[in-house]
Amino acid sequence: MQIFPEQCRAARGLLNWTQDRLASAAGVSRSTIKDFECHRHALQRGSEELVIRAFTRCGVELLFDTDGAGIGVRMEKAGNLPVAARS
Repeated sequence: MQIFPEQCRAARGLLNWTQDRLASAAGVSRSTIKDFECHRHALQRGSEELVIRAFTRCGVELLFDTDGAGIGVRMEKAGNLPVAARS
């Protein structure tokens, strides 16, 4: 699975997370997040998995262009969200 910089920014927006907050939740450096979101470099596979896992733990679903509708993000239904994402 590949996350795009635009999805990363959008997912942070859904959660109202700063780059620092995402870096902390994913266990990566802030510069890794910043450089990725600014298209300076792609994420290493391990870092990418950590970022995706941080988002999915909080109920963010990454949407991919499988049907021609484009990429995006959305929140799971409120009843399905983990407790950490409800506060």
